[in-house]
Amino acid sequence: MERLRNGVIIVAVAAAVALMAGCEKGPVQKTGERVDRALDQDRVLGKGPVEKAGKKIDKAVDDVKR
Repeated sequence: MERLRNGVIIVAVAAAVALMAGCEKGPVQKTGERVDRALDQDRVLGKGPVEKAGKKIDKAVDDVKR
C-alpha cells in the first residue's frame, strides 16, 4: 500500500513540474508580447499575433536542442 502511495505522489509531483515548465515563456515569446503591446495588438484574453509567433519559434528551438 505504501508503495502505491509513493508512486502516486511521484506522478503528481512530476505532473506539477511539467505543468509549471509549460507556463514559462521563452525569450522570443516575451519579445513578441512586448511588440504586440507596442503595436497595440495585445489582447486581454489570449495572445497577440507576434507573441504567438514567438511561442512557435521558442518551441522549435527547444525541439532542436533535444
